[in-house]
Amino acid sequence: MALHHATSGQIIDVQGASGEDLTQFSAIALAKTDELELIRMCMPKGKTMPEHHVLGEITLLCLQGQVALDAHGSVQLLGPGQMVYLNGGQAHALEAREDSLLLLTILMAKAGR
Repeated sequence: MALHHATSGQIIDVQGASGEDLTQFSAIALAKTDELELIRMCMPKGKTMPEHHVLGEITLLCLQGQVALDAHGSVQLLGPGQMVYLNGGQAHALEAREDSLLLLTILMAKAGR
């Protein structure tokens, strides 16, 4: 069965239910077009994503919790309401310092897809 993605004009509840369990890792594509992908990520405390890169430009918005972002030769903490932009191809790694909820945006047009 194909995963349902939001359509143009459809409201997306990114935040989820109050008190939602964020202790299990998940990454769910909320919307996807040829040019854009929106992914809701739950990262439990201690979960890491080893260094990797995405060909397209990205933004990462922290909705809840706190993650450490290792990019451009330094580690920065990203907390609720904070976001970061990374150029396409920029190597980066993540570590959840708390149970965290993130919104990842990928600009697919430059990702070679």
